[in-house]
Amino acid sequence: MAKFLHTAFLFFFLSYLYPLDAPGTALRDPNREKQELEWMIDHLFSITEVMVNDVASPPGAARFYSYSLLAAHLVFQQGQDKEPDPLLRQLKGPFSTPIPQPPLGKATNNPAFSALFAMLEVGKEIMPSGKKLVSAQEKLKKQYLNNKYLRKREMAAQIDYAMQVAQWVIDYAATDGYRFLSTLKRYSPSGDEGKWYPTPPAYLAAIDPEWRTIRPFFLDDISEFAPPPPAPFSLKEGSGFYEQLHEVYRVTNQLNEEQKLIANFWDCNPFNVTYSGHMAIGLKKITPGGHWIGITGIACQDAGLNLKQSIYIHCLLAMSLHDAFISCWDEKYRSDRIRPITAINEHIDDTWRPQLQTPPFPEYTSGHSVISRTSAVILTDFFGEAFDFIDTSEVFFGLPERAFDSFLQASEEAAISRLYGGIHFRDAIEEGTKQGDQIAQYILKKVNLSKEVLLSMEK
Repeated sequence: MAKFLHTAFLFFFLSYLYPLDAPGTALRDPNREKQELEWMIDHLFSITEVMVNDVASPPGAARFYSYSLLAAHLVFQQGQDKEPDPLLRQLKGPFSTPIPQPPLGKATNNPAFSALFAMLEVGKEIMPSGKKLVSAQEKLKKQYLNNKYLRKREMAAQIDYAMQVAQWVIDYAATDGYRFLSTLKRYSPSGDEGKWYPTPPAYLAAIDPEWRTIRPFFLDDISEFAPPPPAPFSLKEGSGFYEQLHEVYRVTNQLNEEQKLIANFWDCNPFNVTYSGHMAIGLKKITPGGHWIGITGIACQDAGLNLKQSIYIHCLLAMSLHDAFISCWDEKYRSDRIRPITAINEHIDDTWRPQLQTPPFPEYTSGHSVISRTSAVILTDFFGEAFDFIDTSEVFFGLPERAFDSFLQASEEAAISRLYGGIHFRDAIEEGTKQGDQIAQYILKKVNLSKEVLLSMEK
């Protein structure tokens, strides 16, 4: 009953944010809305597949999702006479050109097609192997033509508008600092006791050490969300670090089958490799943010949202992931903390290996703990506390589905999975969860100002 009432409220709010009969559009067919949402999720997964192929880092993947979905969101926002959009007013300038406006006349009848085409176009242009999305764009065109949702003679105008919006987003993305990352000073392990050092089996260099320099969407000062320092490195019996180190060793040596399943379900390590002789083979895995993008799509379908509403929630979630990763990576390279495998192999057991392969960056705070709690709080705000769902996000990657009673329950499982996996200490998990919660609450406070305005207009 609670899930039904919250879903009803969600429709009430989003009907003002995204009216079904927006200017220039006809009232929508529910069957078509369902079909278009399925297409959107399918094409968004095409973007995910490119990221997996490119081995996009977790922060990088969140950036790619954000800008791709922002383009889709822009298409539905432009030309609508209402309060300033809660997401667009978060964008930080400078802007070289105004956001493109939709064409007049019949071409405004299909913002759905333009939104999805623009989403794919941005992904195509900002990802290393983005050209692979040309086939997804061709598939999208055939879907709309074959279902008679768009006439061929109208498609050129739709594509032209989508390309204009996509180019605006691409130009905006070019100002966020990403292109300067390779020019910044490279990270080198300090060699100090208790500090991070490359981990087996691949001993990869540290990933994205200067990600803190990327421009956030919502956060005005990332230092505001810095967690307390981690437990100081100490091998003295009874010290905080000593107890946590031995906890990881003890827990991982007595995992039951359910704990192993939980660890593997939330692994989400795109850098996972295995060896065959002297050949290293990358194992294709989704990123943590990609997992939560998948959960968002499942929730949208379960709640019966239309395409416009679903794009809004996906865009908000992606932008929140982007900022959460910036905050988390800022702390990772400030504390520069050692990983359990390095400390355990050096000081307890040189034969020990964790359940999961350790990703190539410092330990504190736990990235999955941060972004999972951020995602769960954002989604709970829209879908409700008792929103149960079946998570099928990892089925494509060979893992079974899992059932959850709420988004927060899922985020708690994602967090503890890092202890079961042997890749994080407890304080990195617990403080990471707090960090993610603070970030989400800050973002919702900014976004919900617009929600209050819209609801007060109804009164």
